[in-house]
Amino acid sequence: MHAVVLHTFGPAENLRHETLPDPEPGPGQVRIAVRAAGVHAIETVLRAGVTEGLVPPLPELPAVFGGEVSGRVDAVGPDVGAEWLGRDVVTAKGSPGGYAELAVADLAEVLERPAGLDHKAAVAAIVTGGTTVAVLAQAGLGGSDVVLVNSAAGGMGRLLVQHARALGAVVIGAAGGPEKTAAVRELGADLAVDYTRPDWQQAVADWLAGPGGGRSVTAVLDGVGGEQARTAFGLLGTGGRFVTYGAISGAEFTPAADELAAREVTHIDALRGMLAHPERIADHRAEALRRTAAGDFTHTTHSFPLAEAARAHKALEQRETTGKVVLIP
Repeated sequence: MHAVVLHTFGPAENLRHETLPDPEPGPGQVRIAVRAAGVHAIETVLRAGVTEGLVPPLPELPAVFGGEVSGRVDAVGPDVGAEWLGRDVVTAKGSPGGYAELAVADLAEVLERPAGLDHKAAVAAIVTGGTTVAVLAQAGLGGSDVVLVNSAAGGMGRLLVQHARALGAVVIGAAGGPEKTAAVRELGADLAVDYTRPDWQQAVADWLAGPGGGRSVTAVLDGVGGEQARTAFGLLGTGGRFVTYGAISGAEFTPAADELAAREVTHIDALRGMLAHPERIADHRAEALRRTAAGDFTHTTHSFPLAEAARAHKALEQRETTGKVVLIP
């Protein structure tokens, strides 16, 4: 089979398209003929060898990234029923290996792909959508909120904007560049700001003081971390919620306890909350797939051929993509 292999940590060009032996499913496993593999922003950080913040441990090399896979079961382990053969499935594998034509997954991690949901949307939904469901459950958003979504044009940011708007909340979306801010406005955000501009914090403050009716930001939803998270935190009003769900920048931002207390702000680490209850993760992912199939969640995907995984990583790092990045074998 063809797969994308990393032999040395470093730039995107270190990802090599190679031929590897076909993997064989072991006990309790199935093999999936991959139709779409998700690319996660955190994988670009791991590939570079960065370990700061909430980044998972670096993989052993050589490594094949890819934990999000949609495709069709083409082989089963010795103790798995033959009825799984030929089923369309999607999985967020507990182990990597998805940047390939074939991938092995534990049956316990596999969900059937809902009818009418294509492979790219399924890959976009299972982790991005599942994490969105988990974040929303902890954020407690309502129609009276003024919500600031960081990286609002990204795969998860788009879903958070859609959901907050559906609740009736006022939504401010921060995205990078005019094309992405236009996409955020199309999602229904009341204000879209370009966080690559040095005055974006002031632009939000001015809007709140004027068209925003003098209101304050009551909830920040951030999965970026670093200086971008710090800036968003500065916009949060007294008594607000600072909801974090990772740090794709590779740098975690954790507000100081004394500042949280002084401003009466609650920090909700939604990712830790989700990981503290692993028994809920499968339900969150199944709900995300159902909501996507029903049209409640809509995903934008940016596809690259498997052989161009390096280009996909580079595009993600340079923030040239909108929505979920997907590799197609």
